[in-house]
Amino acid sequence: MRRDGDLLEIDVQKMIFEFIGGLGIFLFGLKYMGEGLQKIAGERLRDLLDRFTSNPFMGVLAGAIVTALLQSSSTTTVLTVGLVNAGFMTFRQAIGVIMGANIGTTMTAFIIGIDIKEYGLPILAVGALLLFFFKSKKVTYIGQTLFGFGALFFGLEVMSGGVKPLRDLQTFHDLTVSMSDNPILGVVIGTVFTVIVQSSSATIGILQEFYGQGLMDIDAALPVLFGDNIGTTITAVLAAIGASVGARRAAAVHVIFNVLGAVLFLLLLKPFTIYVEFLRNQFDLEPEMTIAFAHGSFNIANTILQFPFIAVLAWIVVKVIPGKDSIVEFKPRHLDPIFIEQSPSLALDQAKEEVIRMGEYAYKGLEETSYYLNNHKQKHAEVALQIEDALNNLDRKITDYLVELSSAPLSDEESHKHSALMDSVRDIERIGDHFENIVELIDYKISNKVDLTEQANEDLNDMISLTLMTVKQAMRALENMDREEALAVVQKEDQIDQMERAYRKKHIIRLNEGLCSGQAGIVFVDIISNLERIGDHAVNIAEEVLAEQ
Repeated sequence: MRRDGDLLEIDVQKMIFEFIGGLGIFLFGLKYMGEGLQKIAGERLRDLLDRFTSNPFMGVLAGAIVTALLQSSSTTTVLTVGLVNAGFMTFRQAIGVIMGANIGTTMTAFIIGIDIKEYGLPILAVGALLLFFFKSKKVTYIGQTLFGFGALFFGLEVMSGGVKPLRDLQTFHDLTVSMSDNPILGVVIGTVFTVIVQSSSATIGILQEFYGQGLMDIDAALPVLFGDNIGTTITAVLAAIGASVGARRAAAVHVIFNVLGAVLFLLLLKPFTIYVEFLRNQFDLEPEMTIAFAHGSFNIANTILQFPFIAVLAWIVVKVIPGKDSIVEFKPRHLDPIFIEQSPSLALDQAKEEVIRMGEYAYKGLEETSYYLNNHKQKHAEVALQIEDALNNLDRKITDYLVELSSAPLSDEESHKHSALMDSVRDIERIGDHFENIVELIDYKISNKVDLTEQANEDLNDMISLTLMTVKQAMRALENMDREEALAVVQKEDQIDQMERAYRKKHIIRLNEGLCSGQAGIVFVDIISNLERIGDHAVNIAEEVLAEQ
């Protein structure tokens, strides 16, 4: 910036470059720090959400803690949606977590409020040192977190230099005056800017810089703050497009909660402004920390005001977006530990019910895989992989239950049944592994544009149809302890083996005739190989029934 008589000239290019460059470094630092914290915590954050959301109040606490650690309300929302889809959490519990996420995300503003911008580069350097000169994963995760933390403050420092000239720009001064006179304009600006950046933490950081440098007064800053909270819902909205019912409901709750809060506080703008000014004067707060306290107060008060109406909010959203929350239910339904002590026989029957349910999931997963093979629609792959995750979880839960049950007094017949269930659980879990392999092969086929011949596709569909029937019949045989069904499974598995050998030979002929590529051949052979192994596991289940007979 330079003065020439009364003419004020601003180096616009330098100002824009410093602002967008600083914003980029800030966003990178925020993301990198959040990822580092997530790696340090591992699966514990998901477990925290799963275990401590027994009621909406605990959900608020869990959501606030997890978001404060992740530095991203969007990430918490995505984790929550995953838990709802998996049946680990009800939609009403999820609302509490989303409310808590809005409180937890204010932590970033408080971090920015600490005046350590000039130490951004040294913190960044320490983070780099830990990242590149230590082999321990834990140390590198800490290094990543510190590197992101330093980048966050360095980005703020760069942005700060970029926005300084605005204080002498009359147009900007007129805009801030307009925002003071017309709060709705401030809300719109805050919303639009956050929608563009897709991070309320970033836009609130910028707001803190503007207010800290005297570029706007508190009357203009607070409406922008409300708009930032509306704009941050765009991430959840974009993620929910074409997603499950649970994801769309979570996004809808996020939008309704934040929009209602902004409207409510716009109506209470005068008393809220007086309250913020009181805090600033009473505790002698720096400008950046004043905005942090305003942000925290807004989200906490909004949660307190809307918390009693969670049931109403859930009812509205369920009416607007009907359907089932979860596609797959990860949690077991029948494994009540009380039966192990009181009635081992009944506990064994309960375990069998859960094994049958697990088998139904295995069939469904293979069915979704067959759909994906034919239409390449990603939704089928996603459901198949979700089911595979559910099978892994049920495998652990059922096995743990049966191991605990093994110490109870069982008759000889019950002991045989117990062993049969243990083996069947393992076979069903392996079916999941094999259809997961097939999904990955189809992914490879799509991404590498591998084309199978019409005959190869026909062979695959014949074999997958027979494998589906075999798995279904094996589970029916186990459910009813039906010898005839079990014998039919053994017969079908022989057919699958014959198919696999015949189709492999046909494939070699196609390769020799140049009708298909080597890549296509690998995909084809690996898929039929996995289907043949699924048949093996189905016959193992049938043989358990025959052994019982």
